[in-house]
Amino acid sequence: MNAFNDLILWLDQFLGSANYFPFLLLGTGLFFTIYLGFPQIRYFKHAMKVVVGKFDKADDKGDTSHFGALTTALSGTVGTGNIGGVGLALFLGGPAALFWMWATAFLGMTTKFVEVTLSHKYREVDDKGEISGGPMYYMENKLNMKWLAILFSVAVVFSSFGSGNMPQINSIAAGMNHTFGIEPMLTGGVLSILLLLVIVGGIKRIATFTEAVVPTMALIYIIGALGVIFYNIENILPSFTMIFSDIMNGSAATGGFLGASFAYALDRGVNRGLYSNEAGQGSAAIAHAAAKTDEPVSEGMVSILEPFIDTLIICTLTGLVILSSGAWTKKFDNQFQRADLQIIEGVYTDTNKEDIAKLFAHLNPKNSDNITKFTGKIEVFNGEARAGNYTIINARSVAEDIRYELDGKPYTGEISVSDGRLSRDTLVVVSGKSLLHSVRLTTQAFTSSYFGDYGKYIVSIGLLLFAFSTAIAWSYYGDRAITYLVGSKGVLPYRIVYVAAFFFASFADTTVIWNIALVTVVLMTIPNLVGILLLHKDMKKSISDYWERFAKEHPGE
Repeated sequence: MNAFNDLILWLDQFLGSANYFPFLLLGTGLFFTIYLGFPQIRYFKHAMKVVVGKFDKADDKGDTSHFGALTTALSGTVGTGNIGGVGLALFLGGPAALFWMWATAFLGMTTKFVEVTLSHKYREVDDKGEISGGPMYYMENKLNMKWLAILFSVAVVFSSFGSGNMPQINSIAAGMNHTFGIEPMLTGGVLSILLLLVIVGGIKRIATFTEAVVPTMALIYIIGALGVIFYNIENILPSFTMIFSDIMNGSAATGGFLGASFAYALDRGVNRGLYSNEAGQGSAAIAHAAAKTDEPVSEGMVSILEPFIDTLIICTLTGLVILSSGAWTKKFDNQFQRADLQIIEGVYTDTNKEDIAKLFAHLNPKNSDNITKFTGKIEVFNGEARAGNYTIINARSVAEDIRYELDGKPYTGEISVSDGRLSRDTLVVVSGKSLLHSVRLTTQAFTSSYFGDYGKYIVSIGLLLFAFSTAIAWSYYGDRAITYLVGSKGVLPYRIVYVAAFFFASFADTTVIWNIALVTVVLMTIPNLVGILLLHKDMKKSISDYWERFAKEHPGE
């Protein structure tokens, strides 16, 4: 598993973590924002009218309503990215990462408007009479680039597992285990059955489910987040100060947090912003393509609301919860996951400035590094290691109060370490105090509120609803991609594999699952961004034609 995780991170260097990617994603959004005259601002009010059905026509073609398409797409985006993804972004990039999530969302409102409009415009009807749309159809039908459409569709299938499926159940299972003590395998088994029951009904059943769940889950989460923010109200202004003061310089070390560079904050903020709202990824366009309307531009306007709700509201609340609570800089007792655990030569502390600088360079792969990974033996007696010339790093922080257990009892014996990793055959469980990230960080932050320890229940319930609905939405994205690639005959086998992977991921390594998502998201995004840039003139003409028809049909509006 460690080798596989290293491979994923190696691939990520050329994709989401490459220097070009944030500029490609933000640059595309900036180009269309200027080229189309800030549609995320000018069309926002009109989008609200469209989504409530003010301009609907009874004979419009499609499988679901504007609101159903919006909630399905939101259920695909409002998931672990809003809870665990924000926690991961701040853990890696510091407070400034939240600013870059905002920038990604604001520009992403335009990007999503474009991709949804074009996907709806060139949608088709499949061999079962159902609407099938998405970027792959404009790539083939307008650009005549079937190879790009195939590449995108294959990426959608992989992303449905790496982005919409596996991280969702993994986060749910971790949250339920942390809060209620429920075994991950039991959580995965029960929810896998429920998932299968929902997705066999296709987009109509999915839309019905999301129309009921999405507003409810958002309300529960927002109330819980406000409970933390007002409880720590004196820390809100300092939190905003940290966000904006660290934009260009990166974040300095504080508490157990060892600091983050400008490049790391930009990279993680943009990447997590994309994972949260999926603007530019082309996934939500697949759901919107099924909306009942003959006006692709109006459906594109509906999609403008998604990054606003998803990132500018919900992710901001999560970010302020984490920052105002101070949980992001504190070490908490937890069980160390292998992918987060690293052992280095030498004795280091996070209270010495020179040590902090060396550790920061070691943990940031784009910096020079003079630290050697430890290889050798660690002697343990009654659960405690004998002192040696090594330091244990967990979750990018110097671990403290470390304990070693085997079968629930203090361990005595030797542990082999090779190149900074515990040997594959050791079954010893390592625990202690370190920073937290992802869902566990957000869960901890929610306890610093008027609700006290009950705050973690809000996270667990919100996460359960958020992440489960995301997995449902992504199953639809995947089956539309399969339909494009091999026809509707491939949908049932895909759904079976999808549910099986959902169950397996419930008890897999969290860090590895999140890293898979890093890569698969970008494999979708790059082809989609290339496609919509090539169709910029088509998009502008579509908007012009829409407003001409609208003025004739709705004078005075």
